Amino acid sequence: MQYRDEEISFPADFPIPYPSHPILPARFTGMDGGSGLFLRWMTSERQKPSATGEYSMRIRHTLAGFAFAACLVSPTKLVASPKMDATLSQRHKFDIAPQPLSSALRQLSTQSGVRILFPYDEVASIRSRRVQGWLSTEDALKRLLAGTALRHSEAGAGVIALAVPASRTVAHRSPLSVQLAQVAMAGGSGAPVAMAPADAEEASAPIIVTGTRQTTRTVAESLAPIDVLSAKDLEASGKQSVRDLLGTLVPSINVSNSGAGASFAVKTLSLRGLAGDHLLVLVNGKRRHNTATLFINGTTQNGQSPPDLDLIPSSAIERIEVLRDGASAQYGSDAIAGVVNILLKNDASGSASFLGGATADGGGEQGRFQISKGFGIGDGGHVHFTLDAFLQGRTYRSAPNPGQFYARVGQLYSSTTGALDPREATVDRNVNRGGQPQVSGINFAYDLSLPVSDQVELYLFGTASRRHSDAWLTYRFPDAPNNIPELFPNGYSPHLHIYDEDFQTTAGLRGDLSDTFHYDLSSSFSRDWAKYRESSLLNASLGPASPTDMHIGAVTSKEWTTNLDLQKTVDLGLAEPLLVALGAEYRWNSYAIGAGDPVSYIDGGYRSTTGPNAGVLRTSGSQGVTGFPLSSAGTWSRDNWSAYLNLEQQVVEGFEVALAGRHEDYSDFGTTDTGKASVRIEPLRGLALRGTASTGFRAPTLQQQHYSSASTINVGGVLLPVSALPVDSAAAVALGATPLKPEKSRNLSAGIVLTPTPRLNITVDAYQIRIKDRILLSETLQGPLVRGVLAAAGITSSAGGFYFSNAADTRTRGLDVVSTWRAGLGDLGHALFSLSANFNKTVFTHVDAVPPVLADSRLMLIGRTKRGDFTKGTPRDKFIANMFWTRGPASLNLRATRYGKVTMVHPTTPSLDAEIDPKVIFDLELGMELRKGIKLTAGANNLFNIYPDKLPVSLQANGFSLYNQYSPYGASGGFYYGRLNFEF
Repeated sequence: MQYRDEEISFPADFPIPYPSHPILPARFTGMDGGSGLFLRWMTSERQKPSATGEYSMRIRHTLAGFAFAACLVSPTKLVASPKMDATLSQRHKFDIAPQPLSSALRQLSTQSGVRILFPYDEVASIRSRRVQGWLSTEDALKRLLAGTALRHSEAGAGVIALAVPASRTVAHRSPLSVQLAQVAMAGGSGAPVAMAPADAEEASAPIIVTGTRQTTRTVAESLAPIDVLSAKDLEASGKQSVRDLLGTLVPSINVSNSGAGASFAVKTLSLRGLAGDHLLVLVNGKRRHNTATLFINGTTQNGQSPPDLDLIPSSAIERIEVLRDGASAQYGSDAIAGVVNILLKNDASGSASFLGGATADGGGEQGRFQISKGFGIGDGGHVHFTLDAFLQGRTYRSAPNPGQFYARVGQLYSSTTGALDPREATVDRNVNRGGQPQVSGINFAYDLSLPVSDQVELYLFGTASRRHSDAWLTYRFPDAPNNIPELFPNGYSPHLHIYDEDFQTTAGLRGDLSDTFHYDLSSSFSRDWAKYRESSLLNASLGPASPTDMHIGAVTSKEWTTNLDLQKTVDLGLAEPLLVALGAEYRWNSYAIGAGDPVSYIDGGYRSTTGPNAGVLRTSGSQGVTGFPLSSAGTWSRDNWSAYLNLEQQVVEGFEVALAGRHEDYSDFGTTDTGKASVRIEPLRGLALRGTASTGFRAPTLQQQHYSSASTINVGGVLLPVSALPVDSAAAVALGATPLKPEKSRNLSAGIVLTPTPRLNITVDAYQIRIKDRILLSETLQGPLVRGVLAAAGITSSAGGFYFSNAADTRTRGLDVVSTWRAGLGDLGHALFSLSANFNKTVFTHVDAVPPVLADSRLMLIGRTKRGDFTKGTPRDKFIANMFWTRGPASLNLRATRYGKVTMVHPTTPSLDAEIDPKVIFDLELGMELRKGIKLTAGANNLFNIYPDKLPVSLQANGFSLYNQYSPYGASGGFYYGRLNFEF
């Protein structure tokens, strides 16, 4: 048993018998504690505690005994006021599963914000019923206590005391049998209680719902590593999008900040060095849909189409749970690296915020308005709405263009002989516009539940978004074959616009068939549509008749998922009942490509008769991103069903096991089976060992199977028009492509959880993830063979191409370390210190032989660049040190993040590999509560305006890409902002 101090809370008129003790004289003194009186045992100065602490322990035991006796003998005198405290009539969203009553009371305390004093021995053997829905605290407590002899009374503001009738005997009760269940109050005001068998900090630990079917498990009790980020954590992080929030707060997550062509609007996450598609995203425990856009022209995350987290308003989030462990057997495809579960707000709170800021070196202005409010509806129902409107300005982080703008006098543009055009000496070379895109949009989220009966609840939640993103692409020179001087005499930069419309809605019924049998039936439908348009461009093959504004196509993805989840507890006579969870899922996916305007992809065959390109066939298709041709358009779909079984059992105190199995059947890939086993051993209080072993899988997305496009990208420092080839296309098959198959994984993890004191928590988890038949994009294939194959397939606008394959196996090993310490600083306030780190290394354990057709032309399918993206493209290590300090109305959040070395590997030449040296990025936020519910904040992300290393000149694409785009912290420098928050 551990104790941290000697304070307990009672109401002002609580009947305290003056204690006498055979060991020493003593007295009680009272202090105003804000919720009744705090009673501290005061000893006489002439008597000191022994070195062994026996004296101090006896004091605590005696005090606890008197407190408990008073609770049992005189419960009616616990009421501090004849009027009901308003906190008991406030309505909250409760979700308390059947469990031991002692832990159920702790959950009620956490979910309502009240503190509960109760006789531990009296409730130890009682099992509570389920309490779920939008209820007042008093009604929820009555439901928990129904059928017991316990009665409740108020013991001060925000404090409830439970007791049994005075006729019940207390002679056999332990003096330590009174327990306090309390939630951690804002600013750490909740005082720990000396006599509690369980520490108050532990009692207020958040209950997790990810990685387990239990509804009573805390983070410290998890069988696998999990991070919980509360709404306050998200607010104090200083980040504006959910994607950046996760990359900032979780050391094992890195964010890809670059994308060219149609990929610039989508940013992806990497957990434990794996791809964005290896991370399953849930919202309220239900699968989140993927984006229709394929991240095709980026850096380390090429070929991914993960969920777009920026379309979920951050102010709608109650908390985020990040499971850092393979979970395919529990949740299905995509959970090879782990799971992110986003839980939406479901209470009556209200908030609004206004943010404005800009980067240190100009541009990047941001404005964001968020409002969120919940309401109680009907008898025990609720609805919570959130609206998020935002605008992000572009930044320009390019260098002057050093290239040749005009053809040499009297020569073709490509000529390297002859005199330079005199205009080269005076031309304005500040034409590059590389940098952060401009984005504007609006996000909406809602969460609703309504009891249908005492046992059935209807729920509905979802999001809806619209977004417009635009960016300038690489500059085209005036006399180049991809320009028509009559239209753009000074050259041009294509301006790409992406219009997103996205929504997902989930509806379901959940309830209880008995106190031990719970069900959840839900169905979710989603649609993500992205339309592409380009302005300030042309199709040079159409000559002066070319339009300069074109619709270049659209992509659409849809998903419909239906789940039935059943849970039942079975008492086998062990330490806790066995939890049996089983369920089934049906999922349907579709993906469509819509063709662009014909002028965006046709070859008009234009040849000019004068000028430096006289007689030269001009480049066909729209510049920047070539329009989707009719040959690429189409609609594809597939469906799959799955069934799972999950068992969780605490065998004896301190020993738990869990087993999970899943069977999936795909319409296009057949069947697959996965499993997972977990164990947790707690040999000593404050020390636990845990480990998991699992298998996983990930089916290729429809985007990876069918996406087809062409764009101009930077290939080893040279701009080339290249095509993404579907694996079943004639061109891809001619270049050695074969049908894709699912990835298979094997995950092992082992960790230790240390809680030497209730305020200090340390976790260390090692992991190994092997992926067989990993789905990778090939290198950009070039040369006479490739051009001939493309021409035979009717693709005349591209100089190269690439396709997906299962050509390699990888192994990822790493270590996660997370430590937190809650410090009480006395008059200086409170502080939360955290230090976390991730060490990660990926190697290729097998690479398939190059297809003969490529080997004959000395082409590599998986070469230096692709291997480097996964072995060197993300930081080998990442450290985060954070201090969050509060004192009264003031707060300060200071964070230092060290990113390890990152390397952009050159396709052929090691000496041209571009490194980003390790950097430490500081973030700072200062806040002041001006009055109750109004807070003013000023902050800086990247306080000291740190940039990544510049690329070698040969890789800068004529100055357009000045900084290394593999940077995990972006290339726009410091961002400084102010924010005004309201709570109501």
